Amino acid sequence: MSIINISHAEITTFILVGMPGLEYAHIWISIPICNMYLIALLGNCTILFIIKTEPSLHEPMYYFLSMLTLSDMGLSFSSLPTMLRIFLFKASEISANACFAQQFFIHGFTALESSVLLIMSFDRFLAIHNPLRYSSLLTTLRVAQIGIVCFFKSFLLVLPFPFTLRMLKYCEKRQLSHSYCLHQDVMKLACSDNQIDVIYGFFGALCLMVDFMLIAVSYILILKTVLGIASQKEQLKALNTCVSHICAVIIFYLPIINLAIVHRFVQHVSPLFNVLMANVLLLVPPLMNPIVYCVKTRQIRVKVVAKLCQKQIY
Repeated sequence: MSIINISHAEITTFILVGMPGLEYAHIWISIPICNMYLIALLGNCTILFIIKTEPSLHEPMYYFLSMLTLSDMGLSFSSLPTMLRIFLFKASEISANACFAQQFFIHGFTALESSVLLIMSFDRFLAIHNPLRYSSLLTTLRVAQIGIVCFFKSFLLVLPFPFTLRMLKYCEKRQLSHSYCLHQDVMKLACSDNQIDVIYGFFGALCLMVDFMLIAVSYILILKTVLGIASQKEQLKALNTCVSHICAVIIFYLPIINLAIVHRFVQHVSPLFNVLMANVLLLVPPLMNPIVYCVKTRQIRVKVVAKLCQKQIY
C-alpha cells in the first residue's frame, strides 16, 4: 500500500462516516439502503434487457436511455462497497489509494450522467423540431460515436483528481464528511497548499453547470418549437415525449444544486443533513430513473408488462 508521508505521522487510511448521531441504528439503516440498491439494479437491468431484446426500441432515444442506465449503475457500484461496509459491518476505514480510486469513479460517472442528460435533451429537440430527418441524422453509428465521446470526455475531465490528491500532504485530520470519498472532501484534509485542487474542482463543477444551462436552452428551443405547432393535441403529444427526461434532470440536478447552496450560503448546518443530501445524490437517481421511464414512457411500459404477462403464462 502506498503511504502518504507527512511531517507528524504516516496516514495510510481515511475514516468515512455513516449517519452522524445515529451510529447505533446503522444496522437498521442498512436495510432500506440495501433495498434501494437492489431495486435500482433490478430496474436498470430491466430497462437494458427490454431495449436490447425489443427491435422496436432500437432507436436513438432508447440508445441514449441505455447510456443513462449504464451511468446510473456505475454510480451505484462506485459507492456500494463503502456504504455496505459502514452500515453492515461498521468498518469505516478506507485506504488512501482506494479512496482516490473511488472518488475518481464517482465523479466520472456523475460527469457521464450529466453529459448523457444533455445529449438526451438535444435528442428531444431534434425529434420535435425536425422529425422527418431525425432517424437519418441520428444513425446508430452516430449515436455510438456520441456515446464514446461522452464517456472519454467525462472520465478525462476527472482524471487529474486522484493524481493531484496524491501530491498533497495530509496531517492528523483523516475523517471525511460522507459515506464515500469525494474530491472536495478529501482535499480539505490536506495541510499543504491545495490551490490546484480548488481551482480544478471548481472547473469540474462549472462543467456540470454548463451542461445544466445547455439543457435549459434545449428546452427553451423545444418550447418555442412546440408553441409553433397549430394543433393543441400535437403540442401535448410532443411535450409528453419530454416528461421522463425532465423528471430525470430534476432528480439528478436538484440534490447537486441544494448541496451547493447549503455549502455556499448556509453557515451552520447539521452534519446529518449533509450526509443525507450526499447519499440522496448517489442513491436516488439510479433508483428513480428506471421507475420514471417505466411509468411515463408508454413503449417501455407496454414491453415490460408484456414480458411479465408472458412469464406468467408459461
